[in-house]
Amino acid sequence: MADTQRQFSLVAGEPSGDLLAGLLLGGLKARWPDMKSVGIGGPRMIARGFESWWPQEKLAVRGYIEVLRHYAEIAGIRRQLKARLLREWPELFIGVDAPDFNLELEAGLRSRGIKTVHFVCPSIWAWRPDRIETIRAAADHVLCIFPFEPALLATQGVSASYVGHPLANVIPMTPDRAAARARLDLPADAPVVALLPGSRRSEVRYLAARFFEAAALMQRQRPALRFIAPVIPGLRAEVQQALKASGMEGRVTLLDGQSHEALAACDVTLIASGTATLEAALFKRPMVIAYNMNRLSWRLMHRQQLQPWVGLPNILCRDFVVPELLQDAATPVALAEATLAWLADPARTQALQQRFTVLHAELLRDTPTLCADAIEKVLEG
Repeated sequence: MADTQRQFSLVAGEPSGDLLAGLLLGGLKARWPDMKSVGIGGPRMIARGFESWWPQEKLAVRGYIEVLRHYAEIAGIRRQLKARLLREWPELFIGVDAPDFNLELEAGLRSRGIKTVHFVCPSIWAWRPDRIETIRAAADHVLCIFPFEPALLATQGVSASYVGHPLANVIPMTPDRAAARARLDLPADAPVVALLPGSRRSEVRYLAARFFEAAALMQRQRPALRFIAPVIPGLRAEVQQALKASGMEGRVTLLDGQSHEALAACDVTLIASGTATLEAALFKRPMVIAYNMNRLSWRLMHRQQLQPWVGLPNILCRDFVVPELLQDAATPVALAEATLAWLADPARTQALQQRFTVLHAELLRDTPTLCADAIEKVLEG
């Protein structure tokens, strides 16, 4: 088999999945330099030689109501992808996060004899514990990014490995704030707030206006504040519209992507719940986590929540180490007050940074190699 070109298929449905899959492909390329990879992915995957058959943005939809609006198109893509994979028969299918799309696809492929791996354990410990049955049917093996997950899956008869969190390798243990500010042309000594209203269109629609209105309130109290906002290129028009409506146009610097630069440069971030909150924690930055969505989606999701926390930093620390302002609580006034509170309390910030340093060390592993090791064992199966 050593002389045979490996053929893998992957699906990563959003920017955070593209980052994870890009690192995974790095490990696979190191193990099998001439491997071929196809499916659905984003720019980081494509940079690794990945062939994307559909734009990744087609799958980047979140929330029950939002998914329903796009269901026909997404279901059609999944059917076409499954049919093509059954024709081309890759050696392995790897679903990267996006469980609503990938688990059903994995189950269908696995039932026909294609080996499957799911990268990132769905958060059955946070909500929707019934999903374990789906995972058991879908995945030959699960690559877990949090250390407690393999033991939990083992009790349910699911094979799994802890591979560390890829972001812990990407983000330096001690971020260089001064260098990041120089790259973004920000003053070295001004207080900087990073605004991250999300990477999905639905998130921007529900959060961007609130974030910019909160920024306006903050600037009235502290005129020296500087604001930066990383923007996914495809969402720039929506963000600019919200910025103009808030009266903050020209006072918030919009960045083309560059979320890591923004988090490295800032003193505090106002941030949408999701993977970006873990990135902020690894950058050791204080934050205020916010979320707002369609009311019916919120009711359905909130009803299935198993833990008191929503933000990943709080879930991993098992405590409300950073504020969470969700749904109706995410008012511009509340967001502004909670963000300014961090700037007024250096001792609180320092204690949080120490806690996040410990968390970073727990998540730091040679993820690309561990992923390749686990995948090789599945292939040898």
